[in-house]
Amino acid sequence: MSTTFDRKIDATLSDPRLQNAIYKATGRLMSHRKIAVDSDVLPEFEELRTQANAVKRHTIENLDWYLEQFERNVLAHGGHVHWARTGTDVADVILGLAKSRNASLIVKSKSMTTEEIDLNERLEHHGLESVETDLGEYIIQLKHERPYHIVAPALHLTRYDVANVFEKKLGVENETEIENQTMIARRVLRDKFLRADIGISGANFLIADSGAVALVENEGNARLTTSAPKVHIAVAGIEKLIPRAQDLATFLKLLGRSGTGQPLTVYTSFLSGPRREDEVDGPEEFHVILLDSGRTKLLADPDKRQSLYCIRCGACLNHCPVYRKIGGHSFPWVYSGPIGAIITPQFHGVESEPGLPFASSLCGACAEVCPVKIDIPKILLELRADVKASEKRHAVNEAERAVFRTFAYVASRPKLWQRATKLAARLGPRGQGYLKKVPGFMNVGPVRAWLSQRDLPAPAEKSFREMWKERGR
Repeated sequence: MSTTFDRKIDATLSDPRLQNAIYKATGRLMSHRKIAVDSDVLPEFEELRTQANAVKRHTIENLDWYLEQFERNVLAHGGHVHWARTGTDVADVILGLAKSRNASLIVKSKSMTTEEIDLNERLEHHGLESVETDLGEYIIQLKHERPYHIVAPALHLTRYDVANVFEKKLGVENETEIENQTMIARRVLRDKFLRADIGISGANFLIADSGAVALVENEGNARLTTSAPKVHIAVAGIEKLIPRAQDLATFLKLLGRSGTGQPLTVYTSFLSGPRREDEVDGPEEFHVILLDSGRTKLLADPDKRQSLYCIRCGACLNHCPVYRKIGGHSFPWVYSGPIGAIITPQFHGVESEPGLPFASSLCGACAEVCPVKIDIPKILLELRADVKASEKRHAVNEAERAVFRTFAYVASRPKLWQRATKLAARLGPRGQGYLKKVPGFMNVGPVRAWLSQRDLPAPAEKSFREMWKERGR
């Protein structure tokens, strides 16, 4: 575990107010989910989980085919598809569109994918104003923080914290009533919606057979984001695909119940292309940016690729005893909790934060509540093995570097080099490679591992210097 990771955990554990906020908020979400998935309320819930797992597994195993189908259907409806390998590619596409349309103001609906690539910061660096319109996201944007939770980004803040943020950043009175705080944000954001040139959204699901983007939300800000500005840009990871529109019913029944305990979110939108001639509102342009950013790398491992099934409901965070103690900002990347513990190492490498796969009790609660049945504990164990293998490779590499540093030191000093080669000639086996007859001390630990891939020939009986002297006699 890195010092930074350890320090963040200690800071969270030593803050009673923060501990209480996390525990209460996740506790409410857990209780709401329990009621919503009760067998008397939805007896087919477990069957839906099995079905969702099968759909995601099929889609991920045939991802190339469904991506092409989705692209064809978006184009058929008058939309545009852009392929992005990295976050920089996404920013370049948006900046190009903004520049060609003289855009200066962008409104955004909630999107973990855009958080993942630091999109706001990239756009603001080029002089564009990018405003989050989800209330929780707007609050943490004002605080210059990243989301604390996948579904509830400002879960760690109390209404008093929000009052202080609004007072400092918006120049309003210190208002602690939640309803009044909402109205303050609404007045500011409504003006942004009316003046925005471009609206950016994420995508909960991409429907291959219709080329539609499905968005779910509770505040209505996503609908304004995707309909008020002249240009709508949806940024989505390539794993968001599902094959058919009829598959969506399965996931909608699972997503709201798992995330917030709602039978269905307040707003569910289906977006497939720009405004038609007979439509009153909607964007004049519709763009979808499909992001890789490490996702295809996960496809190589048949077991770990199930990480891509995730529908970002946040249920695993709410039920994880570790997340409920150390909170979201202790984790090194934008994704926290159990899903963050398996996605982050795969996207950034286990070396980036070796302690992350071990930040789990392996109680299995995450797997029990995951709506698409991702076997998170199993992946955590595999990642722990990867960490150990990486540490072993690192030890070998360090030993190798030490050997070569010693070699460079000796080789750069002629007299010392002469003595060393004479000694090696006397000690080394004559006429045989070291692989055939390796001295005992060379047959252990990292040295043996190094020699398993390399041949170390025996030193000559006489050095070149000795042979040159003999030649002159």
